[in-house]
Amino acid sequence: MGKVIVLGAGMTRFGKYNDADLPWKNHEELGVEACLNALKHSGVNHQKIEAAYFGQTVTGMIQIGQRVTDMLGISGIPIYNHENACATSLAAFRNAYLDVKNGVHDIVLVAGVEKMIFFPKSKKKKEEKKDHSENSGGLLKMGSGGPIIMPEGMMFLQDIGVIMPAYFALIGRRHMEEYGTTREQFAKISVKNHKHGSMNPYAQYQNEVTLEQVLNSRMICDPITLLQCTPTGDGAAAVILASEKTAKKYTTKLVEVAGSVIMAGKYKASKGHFSSLASCRLAAQKLYDETGIGPNDLNVVEQHDCFTPHELVTYEDLGICKPGEGGRLVDEGVTALGGKVPFNVSGGLQAKGHPIAATGVAQVIELVWQLRGECGKRQVQGAKIGLAHNGGGIGPGLEPGLASVTMLKI
Repeated sequence: MGKVIVLGAGMTRFGKYNDADLPWKNHEELGVEACLNALKHSGVNHQKIEAAYFGQTVTGMIQIGQRVTDMLGISGIPIYNHENACATSLAAFRNAYLDVKNGVHDIVLVAGVEKMIFFPKSKKKKEEKKDHSENSGGLLKMGSGGPIIMPEGMMFLQDIGVIMPAYFALIGRRHMEEYGTTREQFAKISVKNHKHGSMNPYAQYQNEVTLEQVLNSRMICDPITLLQCTPTGDGAAAVILASEKTAKKYTTKLVEVAGSVIMAGKYKASKGHFSSLASCRLAAQKLYDETGIGPNDLNVVEQHDCFTPHELVTYEDLGICKPGEGGRLVDEGVTALGGKVPFNVSGGLQAKGHPIAATGVAQVIELVWQLRGECGKRQVQGAKIGLAHNGGGIGPGLEPGLASVTMLKI
């Protein structure tokens, strides 16, 4: 088995492509833009691609990989389409990584594409929204990009109120109870990530926010306020993976995939300790064991900060600090740009945005750019090892449906 190199990385700006915030674009247009950017970054001709691995989640778009590759002029190759909630594209990434590592393919394309804004703002009509909802059989009521809502009786956790904001609010409240973590410490994570996002031209939100603005924004689920939630938006992200031998023909900047671990949440692994996510700890430890790289070696982390408590508990779950010390890391600036272990220098999901299926690969892209020294004002100086942390859904026993951690190094 040989080394796997991320040869090229490209994405669209994340945001609302609704003809108001950004010009309207559909799934295929977003996917093509990201893939072309990745191909350009790699220097690889599209006809060299031997297989493609795609992810798409919200709209259930059939064969998104074929739709995008057709527009790229790529055909006659294996194409794999994936769905794994918020961890969709990193699940695709891991399968691609293993195929290249095991010699099944030499050079491949991996992409996540998501369209969460269904109608152009300039053309949206009530009857269009109504028709779309009715045609979906009630399974998907997105309208102009609202939350996914399942009919009553189809999802028990939703029926009793355990949707994503409530889930992470429960974790946050438990952490406050056990360790004295404060609302201000959670809110400071949003301030930090929006500051990082202000330096990222691909971020959905490129404006800084103050602590007062975060704390005084509308309460969503105590202690989580509106500015501590990830926004809704569209976007696509793509990378080119290649064997080391092939990659050396194109670049001397070799960013290696040191390891990748995905696992479904272990049933009730966090029982009695809901100030943490045991499945994340298990996945991280497995990655550390496989790579021989530990938490003290990390230079930069892209983390799934869907809600601010998630980022704080991940400091502890990844072993960056001991349980209960996450708040201290926030106060001391350890996880901010310029700190010892910067988290979410891209802006994270909070500011960069969260087009669900594109998120995981976008995390990898930020790490690739960081390790190659290509991030400009938000560059982490001397970064050599990066970790992407991604979670998908809520599984049995209130564990993540999928926990994913990926390590890159130069």
